[in-house]
Amino acid sequence: MKTRTWTVLLIMLAGWMNRHQQDILEYLKEENKILREKFGKMRIILNDDQRRRLAVRGKELGKKLLSEVSTIFSPDTILRWHRALIAQKYDGSLCRKMGRPQISDELRNLIIKIAKGNRDWGYSQSFSLPQYD
Repeated sequence: MKTRTWTVLLIMLAGWMNRHQQDILEYLKEENKILREKFGKMRIILNDDQRRRLAVRGKELGKKLLSEVSTIFSPDTILRWHRALIAQKYDGSLCRKMGRPQISDELRNLIIKIAKGNRDWGYSQSFSLPQYD
């Protein structure tokens, strides 16, 4: 008997919470409609943080659900922002280094010393010697 009472109470609580969430969603939809009426076709410019937040939430919902929900931005735009974020994360630009690595000052000075001391030597003979003192 106790378990049945708890079950009924839990079902009632879940139904109330679901209704409460539906009321919140209806309010947010109406708020979006008002914003759309207010701005009309005016372009809304978002900063990167706002774009990122929308992209993350939009990816969680998926394209089908985004198209069902009346949104300010099209589902394709939101998902494009998400793809750009992922591409930016994995593009490797932080690890990229251009060109050949520089040689140390000690090695540079040694090369100059060898070249100045032996002006008649060519490139291949100058660097075929393993050591020079």
